[in-house]
Amino acid sequence: MRTLPLLLLLILLISCQTKTENISINDNFEKRNLSTEFKSYWYDGNAELTSYDLEFYRYGEKRQGKAMLIFVTEDFLSEAQVKANSKSETTRSVMKLNSTKKFNTGIYPYSIMQSAFFPLGEQRPLLKLTSSVQEWCGHSYAQLNHRNDFQLETHSYFEEEADSTFTVKPVLSENQIWIQLRIAPKKLKLGKQNIFPDFSFLQLNHETFKTYSASIEQKEDDYLTTTLRYNELGRVLKIYQEKSFPFEIEKWEEMEIQGKDTLISKAKKLKTLKTKYWQKNSDKYLHLRDSLSL
Repeated sequence: MRTLPLLLLLILLISCQTKTENISINDNFEKRNLSTEFKSYWYDGNAELTSYDLEFYRYGEKRQGKAMLIFVTEDFLSEAQVKANSKSETTRSVMKLNSTKKFNTGIYPYSIMQSAFFPLGEQRPLLKLTSSVQEWCGHSYAQLNHRNDFQLETHSYFEEEADSTFTVKPVLSENQIWIQLRIAPKKLKLGKQNIFPDFSFLQLNHETFKTYSASIEQKEDDYLTTTLRYNELGRVLKIYQEKSFPFEIEKWEEMEIQGKDTLISKAKKLKTLKTKYWQKNSDKYLHLRDSLSL
């Protein structure tokens, strides 16, 4: 009679161990060595704001607009998947990239914003990604949370894309590459690999949210140029950045290959400003928009 309770106890112990392994998000990843130069620049309490002139193709026509890349370091709660109010033993340091694109299509405007949270303490895939696209017909939203697997939710006003939730194994994402290029651009893994494409590209082009085979190349001339190429999607992304720290992104190109036609969207840097922008929400700081040519 004692065999059954002992067997049940053994099953419970094994089950508890398995559960703990499944929910653990503190796996032992290789530590990232951040230089003194990096810490001095990025941990000074300021965000780096860079504005860009944007030429963006939508509905087959080139649109004029503005883009922003906002890089900032902050403390992140891995379990809650949000910015922490204060640093503690349960927080981890991340670099956040908020990227925006704004342009008009005829009578109505488009606004695109993405937020990527990338761990600075260890070498692992991004921790969170959100992407929203708004225009007068409606809006779509996608969110990725890294809890063991990538947990994804997508929502859209299009019937075929309404609401979905699913998981995929963590992989390199195009959105995190922008941040990696600011940390250590030459340590980016090159060659052919599976990559999760830019979320806003998938939303705008009604492509399936999944990983796609892509290749990554780098070359040096006037800039350090990183090229991502997705043959299946007909997409090529080229990012041009300075070759020395802090590796500022000077411009980029997004190519859509449609049969014999290639549409090239472009962004070119205007101005960069380092500041605590979240403290400058009074009208007396409106002049700072002029500093960014906005």
